[in-house]
Amino acid sequence: MAYSERFKDHLTHPRNAGELADANAVAEETNPVCGDRLRLSLRIDDGRIEAARFLAYGCPPTLASGSALAEMLEGMIVEDALKLERKEIVNALGGLPSRKHHAAALAIETLRTAIESCKEVAE
Repeated sequence: MAYSERFKDHLTHPRNAGELADANAVAEETNPVCGDRLRLSLRIDDGRIEAARFLAYGCPPTLASGSALAEMLEGMIVEDALKLERKEIVNALGGLPSRKHHAAALAIETLRTAIESCKEVAE
């Protein structure tokens, strides 16, 4: 399977890459099989994700998945963000080869860990 134009666009022009200085939800997860890492920083206020930034280390699909996730999260209600699944990231990228779905799974795992770390959500 060839990568889509949307995938290539996220790869060459990542959205929301970097650190978020005033994040109140941060997580970094690693895929134990391939070693890819994704760090997600969120600013959550009143049940809504106001800002999202990511850093990715590993294969291009991990970087593209982090970019797609960070882009879709901004403005999203936390409750809706927790319902996101791997397939929604794959769809946002115009598809991924099945052997690369682990990148989208890593993004979802990191998102859930970040939200769980937020005191704003726990209150």
